[in-house]
Amino acid sequence: MAEQTEKAFLKQPKVFLSSKKSGKGKKPGKGGNRFWKSIGLGFKTPREAIEGTYIDKKCPFTGTVSIRGRIIAGTCHSAKMNRTIIVRRNYLHFVKKYQRQVNNYGFYLCFFSFFFPISDLGCRYEKRHSNIPAHVSPCFRVKEGDHVIIGQCRPLSKTVRFNVLKVIPAGSTGGSGGKKAFTAA
Repeated sequence: MAEQTEKAFLKQPKVFLSSKKSGKGKKPGKGGNRFWKSIGLGFKTPREAIEGTYIDKKCPFTGTVSIRGRIIAGTCHSAKMNRTIIVRRNYLHFVKKYQRQVNNYGFYLCFFSFFFPISDLGCRYEKRHSNIPAHVSPCFRVKEGDHVIIGQCRPLSKTVRFNVLKVIPAGSTGGSGGKKAFTAA
């Protein structure tokens, strides 16, 4: 039987629960009465989605949500909401005002080029970030600082338009990790 965490009876819409067959239909998994699917795009269905007992209609593996559109990588910034996380994406934004300009003689017109080598100028880009709320299925265990890959889906709520597809734990990456570290990828 499925996990009942709400007052209403939870069930998968594509599974018939009143089967008279005994044995194999009662347990979830490959031979049981649990609906799961492969979302494609090179992402494997997690074992917990196949063998688990949770019910989530917004899960891309066991629910009715299809992944289409953008695939984005980011870092979990907050995991305080129920089945929803905030994914932070760091990026560099080009500032046109500070681009290097060359005059007719081939010299740079930037004041700092006289004092510093041209390669040391870091004034053309600025750090920016964006926060994206994403639904996380119960088949994933996500903590703050974990790297996640999210995929676009239909609007799940007022602000949520993405679903978590893969979780890379923070300890397995070679970088400094952390919630505040800026990495332009």
